[in-house]
Amino acid sequence: MPPARPGIWRASVARSKVELKSFFRNRQSLIFTLALPIMLLVVLGSIFSGTVEGTTVDFKQVFIAGIIASGVMSVSFTGLAINIAIERDTGTIRRLACSPMPKSAYFIGKIVRVAVTGVIETVILLGVALALFRLPLPATLTAWLTLLWVLFLGAVACSLLAIAFTALIPNSRSASAIVTPPFLVLQFISGVFFPFNQLPLWMQNTAALFPLKWMTQGLRSVFLPEAFARVEPAGSWELDRVALVLGAWCLAGLLLSALTFSWRGPNVR
Repeated sequence: MPPARPGIWRASVARSKVELKSFFRNRQSLIFTLALPIMLLVVLGSIFSGTVEGTTVDFKQVFIAGIIASGVMSVSFTGLAINIAIERDTGTIRRLACSPMPKSAYFIGKIVRVAVTGVIETVILLGVALALFRLPLPATLTAWLTLLWVLFLGAVACSLLAIAFTALIPNSRSASAIVTPPFLVLQFISGVFFPFNQLPLWMQNTAALFPLKWMTQGLRSVFLPEAFARVEPAGSWELDRVALVLGAWCLAGLLLSALTFSWRGPNVR
């Protein structure tokens, strides 16, 4: 008689504990996903000065809003895609798929990992921005709620895209080389390092196809004064469109993940 399969709740809790322990014990993962955005915030935030052209808003506030969105993407896309690629290459995913553990527990564990690390990343970045650069915190309940739903939808969309993106990674050795370039490019064209309205139009149009641009725009509405909205491409925050695009990417990422995710790596028998 085959052994009874563990319940989904019990298996998910156990898998989530394993995911969190493995993440925080891996120095490379910590540096790549947590420390890098913090270092960028401190270094570049200390370099940039002045106000955004046409406004009285300090450029550092614009940059900080972007780097928080970038930090969440670093956790939910870059770090997750590399982690899955490593587990697939070593046969870990295949062994888990053959175990009594419900397969859904594997993905729930990843979601918990992203959620916990994403919250930690955001809190640390907010703390550093508040302490070193006097970033004004959201002043209303509506702004705090906007912060939460933008980060939630952005993290879900990027996580699902990370799962789907692993189909393009042939092995763990090339994972960083394949995942990092698109992430870096999106940071430069999505309004993280430069005011979005100052970028060439073709860059703005390209960035508008991906989640990071909409995450940064949503966070600018949280941390910047209402008057800044006039320099946005549409002359407003377009929060309804932010929610629509991020929600669409969640659905697209779910579909792509279901179609492309493989439990067996090319080098695993």
